[in-house]
Amino acid sequence: MSINFKLVCLSLALAFTHGAFAQNTSDPAPIAPDPAAVPAAADQAPAATTTLTPEVEAKAITIDAVPVIKIEPTLTREELPVLRGDMWGRIRGSFGMADLQDEWVQKQEQWYSTRPDYITRMTERSRKYMYHIVEELERRRMPSELALLPFIESAFNPQAMSSAKAAGMWQFVPGTGRDYSLKQNSFRDDRRDVLASTRAALDYLQRLYKMFGDWHLALAAYNWGEGSVQRAIKKNQAAGLGTQYTDLNMPAETRNYVPKLQAVKNIVANPQLFNAQLPDIANHPYFLAVNITRDIDVSLAAKLADVKMEDFKSLNPSANRPVILAAGTPQILLPWDNAGLFESNVAAHRGQLASWTAWKVPSTIKSADVAKRYGMEEVSFRNVNNIPPRMLIKAGSTLLVPRTSKVQSEVSGHMADNAQMSLSPEIILRKISVKARKGETVTLLAKRYKLSATSVAGWNKTSASAALRKGQNVVVYLPMQAKVAKGPRGLKAGSRFAAKGHGKSKGKATAKAKSGGKASAKANAGKKVASKAANKSDKLANR
Repeated sequence: MSINFKLVCLSLALAFTHGAFAQNTSDPAPIAPDPAAVPAAADQAPAATTTLTPEVEAKAITIDAVPVIKIEPTLTREELPVLRGDMWGRIRGSFGMADLQDEWVQKQEQWYSTRPDYITRMTERSRKYMYHIVEELERRRMPSELALLPFIESAFNPQAMSSAKAAGMWQFVPGTGRDYSLKQNSFRDDRRDVLASTRAALDYLQRLYKMFGDWHLALAAYNWGEGSVQRAIKKNQAAGLGTQYTDLNMPAETRNYVPKLQAVKNIVANPQLFNAQLPDIANHPYFLAVNITRDIDVSLAAKLADVKMEDFKSLNPSANRPVILAAGTPQILLPWDNAGLFESNVAAHRGQLASWTAWKVPSTIKSADVAKRYGMEEVSFRNVNNIPPRMLIKAGSTLLVPRTSKVQSEVSGHMADNAQMSLSPEIILRKISVKARKGETVTLLAKRYKLSATSVAGWNKTSASAALRKGQNVVVYLPMQAKVAKGPRGLKAGSRFAAKGHGKSKGKATAKAKSGGKASAKANAGKKVASKAANKSDKLANR
């Protein structure tokens, strides 16, 4: 089949999709936001994916009496026709939000204009994702300014993680991510997934727009939370004040949020004015979704696709382990020109695609014991499973372990979708009361129990040099050994809690530890990671 015929067929398909037969194709009219045209989030259809086939197939189908030619693409990126200019021109042509003009916007414009290198890095990073986002916005009839929102949220970094645990280029916190069906488990985090997070973000923004009827308020709610915006509006209504974005009393971050987006919009609209140079982004897909049916190592997938590991991870950032489990992640994204090569190489590959599998821990166990069971170095095992030092792995946790030749089946869908990791510190600090000796100070008592004098002083709200009365009760926190299963297989129950010996008070401390051992274990099982437990003394002292 000739390339010319391919171009004609694909041009017809894209023409119907993008309205290329409109009267003015080079400069389409802006899409005006219409509340009635914004569908509910729950009504959104999932994004379509493309399955590669050896040859181009042209099939006539009918949608609402309008014939559309469906093409299974096999063209290279260079063969694709470019419609309506580059992506920046396409974005400019579909601006649909009211402009915000105030000193807040001017400050953000000044900030960006003095950092051209930062703008270049952000826009270069967006190259892989921009076409897909704009396609989704146009399909939903949403303003194209929203394609610029990841510049504000994450600088278009899908691996970004905020101090509030918001992740991905759209920055979803765990709870909101779950509300919008973004799975988060030991093997994947859909808040980072390019397709899933974009779908969720646009669902959320549509819902917020329906709620407030104003894009600036919807954006404020995306940043601050809809409840916070609603309360601010009600407060202004009660005081007889305005209820627009600029009228509300809000945190500085939210006050700057829309001005930042407006500043980026202004830069995209006229980059020369702001000393910015936008990279050329062609108006065609950067990636294709390719189905996988078997578990596969990330490194092998990149190799079979002939893609650099960095580029592979930028398109598949939700994979947070060295293996992709097909039951939980049935498709991967690959650059357009590499997708067909990957499928051919996978079909020709002999042997296992995955060198890892999943194992559910039957009882609480140490990392060293699991590593010994599977013939690994403990450090390597902990690194693969993101387990900090001095942590116990609790029963029911799902671990990544080496896959032997005896393992023929792939990881099940239930395990791939529901795998979780639960840890507890090997050493737990337990509060006890000890009696001071004659002539003892806080410093001397702390030395007797091998503790920090500052910590003991902080626990008892006194100074490290303070003198103690004989028999005076002093609060200390002593380390307790946590319960752990015996043996490398982790099948038997472990030993009881026992306090480590400290001076002449060992008997009393041990007796108290035994009397409350099981309760202490239960109370402390879900506490902080080992590094925090080890430093708890100093943290308590500084309260």
